[in-house]
Amino acid sequence: MNTAVQQKNSDLVWDLDKLHQHQRAIAFIQQFENRFCVFSTSVRQLYTNYSIFFPEEANRQMVILPDPYAFHDTFSHLNRDAVHSTGLHVIPGNLIGKQGLYLVISHKDKKVRSVPIPFQEGIRQILRRSNTDDPFLPVLMKGDLREFNEKLPCLHLHRLRLSELHSLSNLERDGIRSVITDKLMRLYQESGSLNLH
Repeated sequence: MNTAVQQKNSDLVWDLDKLHQHQRAIAFIQQFENRFCVFSTSVRQLYTNYSIFFPEEANRQMVILPDPYAFHDTFSHLNRDAVHSTGLHVIPGNLIGKQGLYLVISHKDKKVRSVPIPFQEGIRQILRRSNTDDPFLPVLMKGDLREFNEKLPCLHLHRLRLSELHSLSNLERDGIRSVITDKLMRLYQESGSLNLH
């Protein structure tokens, strides 16, 4: 099954070779399984229902397996330009001597220091914008599982802009907004139990 996924869509096979703390990265990403949607640029699809798999035969790889029985949970024909890098990262609190998860923006200009905010508070601020004309809809893409300052694993968030999904109907755009917003609401409610290891 792994090779079938690989041949069809390499965006769903994430290489974890560059991560120094491999086991920690696995434990970190597993907390977010099915909590953020995953976007594939090569097939222009957004997966809202999937599992994360670490095949033993493939050294240091992570495979995202969309649920084959939930084809209605996959949105197709999204233009690649609608997904933007944000510089927003989910980091474990112990990177900054705290408990729980935090959100931090990494600036290209290293002199600009961003103040980490507690994850739950950050999600609450994102949710506040969910019914505006320009909601902040976080999604993951291949390469978003990284290491922060080459120390601990972190998760970079991309942003899907509804206004740039020109090929989709209003109904499809609303469907995407509500799936991502529902996931964020659940994540907000459950965020206190994340990153306890």
